[in-house]
Amino acid sequence: MDLIDNLEKIQRPYPKAVVTIGNFDGVHIGHQALFHLVIAKAEVLRGTSVAITFEPHPVRVLNGNSFPPLITLYEQKVDLIGRSGIDVLIVIPFTRRFAEISATDFIVNILLERIGMKAIVVGKDYAFGKNREGNVEMLYRLGDRFGFEVVVTDWITIPVNGIGRVSSTKIRELVLDGQMEEARKLLGRYYQIRGTVVKGRNRGGKLLGFPTANIHLVDELCPRTGVYAVTVECLGKQFLGVANIGYSPTFDDCLFTVEVHILNFSGHLYDEKIRVNFVKRIRDEIRFSGIQELSDQIRKDIQNARGILA
Repeated sequence: MDLIDNLEKIQRPYPKAVVTIGNFDGVHIGHQALFHLVIAKAEVLRGTSVAITFEPHPVRVLNGNSFPPLITLYEQKVDLIGRSGIDVLIVIPFTRRFAEISATDFIVNILLERIGMKAIVVGKDYAFGKNREGNVEMLYRLGDRFGFEVVVTDWITIPVNGIGRVSSTKIRELVLDGQMEEARKLLGRYYQIRGTVVKGRNRGGKLLGFPTANIHLVDELCPRTGVYAVTVECLGKQFLGVANIGYSPTFDDCLFTVEVHILNFSGHLYDEKIRVNFVKRIRDEIRFSGIQELSDQIRKDIQNARGILA
């Protein structure tokens, strides 16, 4: 996949570009379905499949400090879109000045003239341009006028019960509630956090007998406090593990931490980048009477996690 992080870097229009546009936070199964339609349409036209997104998220520019945590930050979003098979990802720097571009100018000056759009694939609620003045009806009118095709897709409904649509908002709610198995259904993968291993309080190995990797998060959306069965990606390998998110109530220091005990691993990971995939929530974080009771519970958590991850 070619990554273009500025419109000025596009030297010539792409051959018969088939385009989809969105924020794509989470790159969930609804987004993936859009990408697959774009790729299929591009194959029919013998053209180029193109996804367009924005950085930072437009809500952050337009709403100031009032915004929800992101499911996927920039690096992970680019990685996930690249895996979809899209030919080109264009990331438009979003500014207040860019937000002033009218819907018509966006279509004509950017999508048609600069990118070379021959078809666009969007959801039925798609809106764009200054004050979100553009909509599907406008796309149809402009398509007739300028000769590009408009493909409007239905929403992807939530798996199993089919009630409601798959959305970033719903996934965010599930992750914040610790419902990792349900979140996985909508994401098409396990929810993942990323970060760097930092020095902790030296309690996991010395006091409890279970060394942990303490993670300085770069992600914004952190699952509900508690203990989770996880898989861990680090040093080019994947391991099984148990993660604890919370405030360590047994120790009364009230410091929020994300700690992972990696099974069948020895050595240190300080300053290493680590990825943690959340498979299932095991229990709430609770206060124990002392170190021995906590250590006994961790042993049970590890046994439970092994069964879940087997």
